[in-house]
Amino acid sequence: MTTQLVEQLVSLPHFVSVEDLTTDQVNALIARAEEFKNGAPAPELSQPVYVTNMFFENSTRTHTSFAMAEKKLGLTEIPFDASHSSIKKGETLYDTCLTLDALGVDLTVIRASENDYYLPLINPGAGHYLGLGIVNGGDGSGQHPSQCMLDIMTIHEHFGHFKGLKVAIVGDITHSRVARSNMEILNKLGAEVYFSGPEYWYDHAFDKYGKFLPIDELVEEVDVMMLLRVQHERHAGDAHEGDFSAADYHKQYGINEERYALLKPDTIIMHPGPINRGVELADSLVEAPKSAFVAQMGNGVFMRMAMLEAVLRGRKLGGLE
Repeated sequence: MTTQLVEQLVSLPHFVSVEDLTTDQVNALIARAEEFKNGAPAPELSQPVYVTNMFFENSTRTHTSFAMAEKKLGLTEIPFDASHSSIKKGETLYDTCLTLDALGVDLTVIRASENDYYLPLINPGAGHYLGLGIVNGGDGSGQHPSQCMLDIMTIHEHFGHFKGLKVAIVGDITHSRVARSNMEILNKLGAEVYFSGPEYWYDHAFDKYGKFLPIDELVEEVDVMMLLRVQHERHAGDAHEGDFSAADYHKQYGINEERYALLKPDTIIMHPGPINRGVELADSLVEAPKSAFVAQMGNGVFMRMAMLEAVLRGRKLGGLE
């Protein structure tokens, strides 16, 4: 690896949010992920690095993608089963991490249902010290930095730029950590963001990031149609949940065959998964030519490699600088 390339690499003590990333860091992470995808070798580790994946919410793509990224980087995964952990006995997440730290774990990827769960882990306060590097695999309806970064990578791979691209984020926006992370980064990179979906699942606090419009006013105009999963598990107490109908949602807000035909030839459809087939996206369109769903999943491995490498370098793990 050349000195020039090393100087371009990102170094971070943790990777918990996209809020504080600079545009240079975002672009460097995209470039590094694309290098990995094109066959660049993983950095050579002169010392072992031990990692756990602590997922307290169900996950297929994110969990498996991180595990694959860790394997490709040469990290040693220490298995962790949330359902059999001492958290089930009432142990705090901090004390669980303190235990892993004492046992020699260097990094942990965490998904939890609480927003900002990571704050006391990266800023434990006076009299406390936690030496683990924290990578956020998703916190409640807060942030999903790795999904955001793989989405951005997929957009860049298709268009080669962000400035002036019209991106629609459609669906269950209020409850979506994917939407929150993406609207921030897309604005920072110069894209034009629009929102659509049920108005009762939209918070006008997001107006600073983009404009809310009916989907049929957007379908012929946008370059990226970013669909969001309807998250029934986050709708406890939602007055509108009892009115939900999959067929009605698909008719009013989903991408069906008719709306698909109106998309521009170069427009891509994105979805973080899992897709509710026939709700957000017609079953027949999941693997259609304009769908980037499979590409997103594949890109997740390479972007998560870049993210993990940034934390390895930021913490000087594995002998990396």
